[in-house]
Amino acid sequence: MMGLDHAMPLIFLGLMGLAMLIYVVLDGYDLGVGLLMLGASDAHKDRMVASIGPFWDANETWLVLGVGTLLIAFPKAQGLILNALYLPVCLMLLGLILRGVAFDFRVKVDAQWKPLWNRAFMAGSLLAALAQGWMLGRYITGLQSGWAFDLFAAAIALALAAAYALLGAGWLLMKTEGALQRLALARAKQAWPAVVLGLALISVATPWVSPTVRERWFQMPGLIALMPIPLMCGLALLVLRAQLNSSRVLGKLCWLPFALTVAVMVLGFFGVAYSLYPYVMVDRMTAWEAAAAPASLRFILVGCAISVPVILAYTAFAYRVFWGKAGELHYG
Repeated sequence: MMGLDHAMPLIFLGLMGLAMLIYVVLDGYDLGVGLLMLGASDAHKDRMVASIGPFWDANETWLVLGVGTLLIAFPKAQGLILNALYLPVCLMLLGLILRGVAFDFRVKVDAQWKPLWNRAFMAGSLLAALAQGWMLGRYITGLQSGWAFDLFAAAIALALAAAYALLGAGWLLMKTEGALQRLALARAKQAWPAVVLGLALISVATPWVSPTVRERWFQMPGLIALMPIPLMCGLALLVLRAQLNSSRVLGKLCWLPFALTVAVMVLGFFGVAYSLYPYVMVDRMTAWEAAAAPASLRFILVGCAISVPVILAYTAFAYRVFWGKAGELHYG
């Protein structure tokens, strides 16, 4: 039992990380679709929303799971983290609420008000994406204050928004056809340089603003062991750009840009996870120091063992049922 008690904080740390990774991928593409609605025609906007209609609400379940794990499994850290990130958390929730309201209202109001709700949907998507990026940047640097840390958080916010746009473009390449698919291809080509530049700046800045990250990545033998992560990430981005120049991406390989963008995000997640382990708050609180009592964690683990497989099952079922090209938008 002592061995399980010692491992319990790591189990919940891994569960929280997994939930946030799945959230970034799944809700990331539908936030990206919201960003890409800017400048699209009304017909294209309807088809864009239709492509995410069966999924977007359920995707946010993973955010609830990730934040819920932080609240109940690491109570000593959640107060410090959420207190420092109170404003961006509120802005993110405001953006998500605005998206949810606009999703329904945009087709249920009079035609003259539809453009307003389209803009609300786009604004909510942008606000949520930027707020999430800002929080990630602040979290990586251990919630330290100062202009350099704020500048780093702003860079992360812009880079994450660009990554969401690229992910959303990849989603639309899979789910649409014709003129909208070609528009998605053009938007993917526009987002790609911003993602590459953002990742490059973050890779340079992160070791500078975080001594922990610098020590992890630039000392032997860790440097050699970790080198495959940036190399594979760079290779995935290069292959992605090459595919965007291929006509096959509008046909049988329409899934590949999305898959490669997801691969980049997963690789980035593993890089961040290695950089921060075993801290819940960088250089301030480890998973064991922040964790709830072992008896509480054992009780919570039982609930997670039931709920997480259920969430995975209905997520997989929803994607299986509604897979294929997006059709016309219908509301019950």
